[in-house]
Amino acid sequence: MIHRCIPLALIITALMLPAARAQAPCGTHGDRGTMLVSTAWLAGHLKDPDLVIISIGPKSDYDSGHIPGTRYLDHMETHTMADKGLTVELPPMAQLKDVFEKVGVSNQSRIVLYDESKDALTAVTRVYMTLDAMGLGARASLLDGGFLMWQKEGRPVSKSVPAAVKGKLDLCPQNDVIAEIGYVSANLHKGGVAIVDARAPQFYTGATIPREQRAGHIPGATNLPFNTFTEADGKWKSPDELRAMFTGVGVKPGDRVVSYCHIGFQATVVYFAARYLGYDARMYDGSWQDWSAHTELPAEIASSAAPRGR
Repeated sequence: MIHRCIPLALIITALMLPAARAQAPCGTHGDRGTMLVSTAWLAGHLKDPDLVIISIGPKSDYDSGHIPGTRYLDHMETHTMADKGLTVELPPMAQLKDVFEKVGVSNQSRIVLYDESKDALTAVTRVYMTLDAMGLGARASLLDGGFLMWQKEGRPVSKSVPAAVKGKLDLCPQNDVIAEIGYVSANLHKGGVAIVDARAPQFYTGATIPREQRAGHIPGATNLPFNTFTEADGKWKSPDELRAMFTGVGVKPGDRVVSYCHIGFQATVVYFAARYLGYDARMYDGSWQDWSAHTELPAEIASSAAPRGR
């Protein structure tokens, strides 16, 4: 039987719970309830005052049509070439603050990222990882299926560019997103740390050698190619399917998943999926470009990319 004398304070608290979840504090990572949103969800929230929709991909695609209210972000502004000569590295937080404020992001914003085409998936997950490193991971989502799914469902498309309204950010940078080379080299074959190579199998095995780099992979790493995480329609595989992919290559519950690729794009797909599943995830930003350049570090060749336990 329902008690008729429930205190008013409890009623107010209960009513505020969804809002409290939406107002995740800076520094909170996203989870399965926040990291992906459906096209139906986005269609129902287009008028939300704090919503910031960001298109990632070629500017020409954005100009030819986008989800109403979407702002365009050149994802090339969200990474930089570091002093050590690597192609893609996370830039200083002050630089990132300016980049995202220009597209209207503030601390209270609910951010939805989407790709104009399936070819931009790695750029979208890279931007998500960047927001996570800035402390905004719990306030950011990917649109499941991207713009192609939005179009397929006959939802509205616009060529109008929203007026620029600069955001205001006070960041709380996180130290549990990026892994450096020292951490990776110190955790080869270590229990509790799963190193995952997101490149195509031929690079992992060493059958194909990247230009001006060594053949093979980081010793002990397993292989989960970045392009195996989504379906043909661009939607992400189910949580059960994704978890089976990780367990199938020997990743155990409670493992810290450290992903890498060629230069730091493809690995962010693995990073996103691992965070989505609740793993403690890291991304080795220097990736194989960095590891290969350190010739004192070992490289491993494999006859195949078949899954193996650790």
